[in-house]
Amino acid sequence: MHVLNPSPKTVHWGCFDAAIPAVLTIRSGDQIEIDTVSGGPREVTDLTIFRPDHLKIVQQVEQFQGPHILTGPIAIEGALPGDTLEIKILDIQLTVDWGWNIIRPLRGALPEDFSVLSQRIIPIDRAKMVANLPWGVDLPLQPFFGIIGVAPPPEYGRVSSVEPREYGGNIDNKEFCVGTSLFLPIFVPGGNLSVGDGHAVQGDGEVCLTALETCLKGRFEVILHQKKLNFPRAITPTHYISMGFDVDLDLAAKQALRNMIKWLQEMTTWTAEEAYVFCSLACDLRVTQLVDGNKGIHAMVKRSLIPEQL
Repeated sequence: MHVLNPSPKTVHWGCFDAAIPAVLTIRSGDQIEIDTVSGGPREVTDLTIFRPDHLKIVQQVEQFQGPHILTGPIAIEGALPGDTLEIKILDIQLTVDWGWNIIRPLRGALPEDFSVLSQRIIPIDRAKMVANLPWGVDLPLQPFFGIIGVAPPPEYGRVSSVEPREYGGNIDNKEFCVGTSLFLPIFVPGGNLSVGDGHAVQGDGEVCLTALETCLKGRFEVILHQKKLNFPRAITPTHYISMGFDVDLDLAAKQALRNMIKWLQEMTTWTAEEAYVFCSLACDLRVTQLVDGNKGIHAMVKRSLIPEQL
């Protein structure tokens, strides 16, 4: 069991980059508790509510293009390009009593309707597991990590943390609850896993630009598979989930659907046509998010429907 807490030496802010050195090395089968923080002075103007470690980070760490403070990277001993990393989500805990939400001009799903900067801090009742919206709604919470990602291909250089890609990153999928395994392809020796972008609750679409962003602590088990994977996929307690990311939502949907058809063929003896028909009858395509440059679609199939397991 390992513990990785956020500090100026153990986080990177706003980017993924294969050149960022790992801050910890663990083995396949190990468990790790990863603590994360969320928000900088642009998003949370009242710095007095920050934890001391959070305040040190925003004072000392250089921010790149994205807003996300990511804990890591964590190398997995023996991981090589072409392998697959399974990240089992064993536990998720809220660590502060507040979250933030922001509307930015020219961003979000409806920039033409909401053109004025609007930002708010929303109280969180961790005992009752609700967010107290100021217009009178107590919203039940469903915390999850918006970002779980490995290092990108080295040829990408330093890239923003905003866009989800084949290495995972800012997927923003609210289905990634406790009990989920996320599978990511590995592009560099060690894999170099980073985690952050805690969400207390989010609707599919994340339409105004952010969820209820907050600080989360998670416990994970990492398992190395010597199997090639081209794109992220996940197994939740109830569903198989394939994903698609593209600036065009239609193309993201096609990608998620093709990935699911391929996966169904791996798990069964079905032809591509049989898997395609099955998806038309039993696969749900859902909008993951509309606001991260590369829009997201995730395809969901109930695990109980598949006659052969992985």
